[in-house]
Amino acid sequence: MSIQESIKIVPQGDIAIIEFDLVGEKVNKLSTPVMTRLKEVVEELGKSAYKAVIFKSNKNKIFIAGADIEEIKGLTTKEAVEAAVSAGQEIMNMVEDLPMPTIAAINGACMGGGCEFTLACDYRIATDDSSTKIGLPEIQLGILPGFGGCVRMPRTIGLQAALDIILAGKSVNSKKALKLGLVDKVVHQNLLMEQALKWAREIIDAGGRKRRKKFKPQGAMNVVLESALGRNIVFKKAREGVMKATKGHYPAPLQALEVIKKTYGISDRKAALRVELEGFSILGVTDVSKNLIHVYYLTEMVKKQSGVSGVDVRPREVKAMGILGAGTMGGGIAYVAADRGIQVRMKDLSPEALGKGLKHASDLWSKLLKRRSIDKYQFRQKMDLVSAATDYSGFKNLDVVVEAIVEDMGIKQKVIGECAGQMKPDGIIVTNTSSLSVTEMAKGHPRPEYFAGMHFFNPVHKMPLVEVIRGEKTSDETIATIFELTKRMGKMPVVVKDGPGFVVNRLLLPYMAEAAFLMQEGMSIEAVDKAYVSEFGMPMGPFELMDEVGLDVCLKVLKIFKKAFGERIEIAACMEALEKSGRLGRKNNKGFYLYGEDGKRGAVDQSVYAALGLGARTNPYDSKECIERGVFAMVNECSLALIEDRIVETAHEVDLAMIMGTGFPPFRGGLLKYTDSLGTQYVADQLSFYASNRKAARLKPSVPLSNLAKANRKFYN
Repeated sequence: MSIQESIKIVPQGDIAIIEFDLVGEKVNKLSTPVMTRLKEVVEELGKSAYKAVIFKSNKNKIFIAGADIEEIKGLTTKEAVEAAVSAGQEIMNMVEDLPMPTIAAINGACMGGGCEFTLACDYRIATDDSSTKIGLPEIQLGILPGFGGCVRMPRTIGLQAALDIILAGKSVNSKKALKLGLVDKVVHQNLLMEQALKWAREIIDAGGRKRRKKFKPQGAMNVVLESALGRNIVFKKAREGVMKATKGHYPAPLQALEVIKKTYGISDRKAALRVELEGFSILGVTDVSKNLIHVYYLTEMVKKQSGVSGVDVRPREVKAMGILGAGTMGGGIAYVAADRGIQVRMKDLSPEALGKGLKHASDLWSKLLKRRSIDKYQFRQKMDLVSAATDYSGFKNLDVVVEAIVEDMGIKQKVIGECAGQMKPDGIIVTNTSSLSVTEMAKGHPRPEYFAGMHFFNPVHKMPLVEVIRGEKTSDETIATIFELTKRMGKMPVVVKDGPGFVVNRLLLPYMAEAAFLMQEGMSIEAVDKAYVSEFGMPMGPFELMDEVGLDVCLKVLKIFKKAFGERIEIAACMEALEKSGRLGRKNNKGFYLYGEDGKRGAVDQSVYAALGLGARTNPYDSKECIERGVFAMVNECSLALIEDRIVETAHEVDLAMIMGTGFPPFRGGLLKYTDSLGTQYVADQLSFYASNRKAARLKPSVPLSNLAKANRKFYN
């Protein structure tokens, strides 16, 4: 079938219905061939006698998903970017300039170029289906809306609302879109075309008026903010917000802000779109954009995977799941499962413990209710999916049970054996352990093929990563089932082999351990954390992170690593001194930082140095050394985990896990993508330098990393 079949004109009397249905694809996207075909269709419409045009999609729950990201990825020169974007702008202008009124009938995802297309239409009608989302996510790819979105959206919904969507790369549901003026009507999915046709007929009968919608502020304050003086305040506040959120590491929102500032209120469309084009062409060739597109593909790959490579295995459907342990973690898991429609049964030893777990889940939904993201009926509906008991009643009906009790191997094995006896024979049990062996724990299960790890990160409702851990006897079907369940719960799964720390904690511990050595050698906590946050782009520095994890937990896991890996794991003397200091971090409001009564983190506790037997701070190293020693320690450990131990299969999985599990800066593409950008030779050379000059044998380049460096090879091959 030719591309002509992807966009068709279907006559309905004097109304033309244009159907988007990209042949051979699950979604409609604006690739070069599609845009060429769209141009042909629009040219034909311009010469026709139709009195109105309705644009619709024949895809299920997709209007237009956006531009073809593969094409954006392939644009490597400013000239190529300008040619592609200006061609897109021209077609959107042609849509806007059609002689008859145009209506976009939106059902499903209407994102990026799709949203920009609807903004070029005169009128917009959308369905109230939950799949209908309208937005401009380009910022998340390190670019900006380039098909007129930076110009048309502020004109349509006003400056403040447009900045809120564009600068954060947000999307809104149809209800919010109607409130903002992004759509004109919202109808039930089954009535979309009936109502669109009725509306088109009404517009024709009223004279067939074209419309270039212009935002009119309502209320005195909004009128002030839309004035020349008010706009300056809005732009100033928006810039402050961007800098606070990005620390200046992401150029796209700043560039988009500048484009909107220059074009808002300009009546010369050609001049305004030229400014937008220049802004896009600057961003389109940056390393940041290419890295963010790389991260996008990492997440897209997971959607197509089963968790088991090279084997055709079907996951089981999970309708009901249990949770052993109703603490904060158990309550968080219950929340993310029930939020996606899964029946949840929580078990703990006492009604008080169950109450805490239920309250945690309830509190999270209450926040959504307060923000009006859900209504009272939905709140009750979700809460009704979670039940609780102090015994195993109801466990015979469960497909999967998540164990989230105390980190004690003996207790876990005993409880897992008990639970297996209360479930159907092929019921799956998974452990949420962060440090214990899944293979060893499986010895407590009478059928270890139905046992695996499902390691959530805290806080569960915010952290996207779940490590799906394969024990020695875990079956392919079990892994595939847990992998699919993880995705259904809205999380990002990475399959890892059983081993100390799995993948994220194994790489994170050397990073935190190295920070302790930097402190022992005279660096201040402030200087180290600032280097990682302000300069490198981590969400928090290693000392902040240790306080969050718990200083006792960090030390405990370090000792587990020392036992597992021997001499190459060194523990700084100041870390050993932590045990006697009584400092646990945030959990007892006493760590590297000070904490208020409300639990909010304050400044560094300057008494910590003396408490750990350390002298005055001299800050002997620059931020470059601080960053390299911590990050390259992770790379060194990763080379062993990936190449020698095969904890994960690919560099892609390492980078996905580190971004989703630790907040490793997405704009750097991930730990190994960043390493490849520097060169493995450089990393190995720097590690050798630090190992020698700082008397740090732990930093000596590993054999796998040295081999990569000698061969001038990268992790991504």
